[in-house]
Amino acid sequence: MTEQQRQQRNAERLLELYPTFRSRIVKVITDLEAIDVRPRIQEAYRSPEDQLKAYNSGHSKLKFGFHNVTGPNGQKESLAVDMLDNDNPSKMSVAYLLKLAWAAEKNGLMTGIRWGVPSRLVPAINKAIAEKDWNAPVKIGWDPTHIQPVGMTAAEAKAGKRPV
Repeated sequence: MTEQQRQQRNAERLLELYPTFRSRIVKVITDLEAIDVRPRIQEAYRSPEDQLKAYNSGHSKLKFGFHNVTGPNGQKESLAVDMLDNDNPSKMSVAYLLKLAWAAEKNGLMTGIRWGVPSRLVPAINKAIAEKDWNAPVKIGWDPTHIQPVGMTAAEAKAGKRPV
C-alpha cells in the first residue's frame, strides 16, 4: 500500500471510532510515525455479522466486542482497531508489536500483546516496553495488533459506557 493509500485508509477508519478513542489512536499513529513506523488501521468498526464470523472461526473470543460499538442511533463508535505495520502487514516483527504496545500504553490504551502469554513471561514484555528494547526475545500474545481502551469491558461499552 502506498503512503497516500495508508494515510487515506487511516483517515477513513478513524471516522469509525468514538471521538475520545479516535483522538488517542491519532496520537498512537503520530508517536509511531515519529520513530519511522508506518502504522495502518486495518480494521476499526466491525458489523455484528462480521464479528460472529470472527467468533465462529476462532479469530475472536467475543460475540460482541469493542469493534462492534455503536451509538444510540446506530452510528459507528468503535472502541477498537487492529493496527498493522504497513511495511510488513502479513508478518509483523516483534519490534513492531512492542513499539505498538509502547505507543498504545503511552496514550492510555492497551493491546493484546500479553493476551494468552503465561504470567511468568509477562514481565519480560513489560521490561522490553519500558526499556524500549524492541528486539527483546519475548513471547507475544494472541492478538497483539488489537488496541482498545483500558478500564472498561465490552459489556460496559455495549451498555453505553464510553472512555473520556
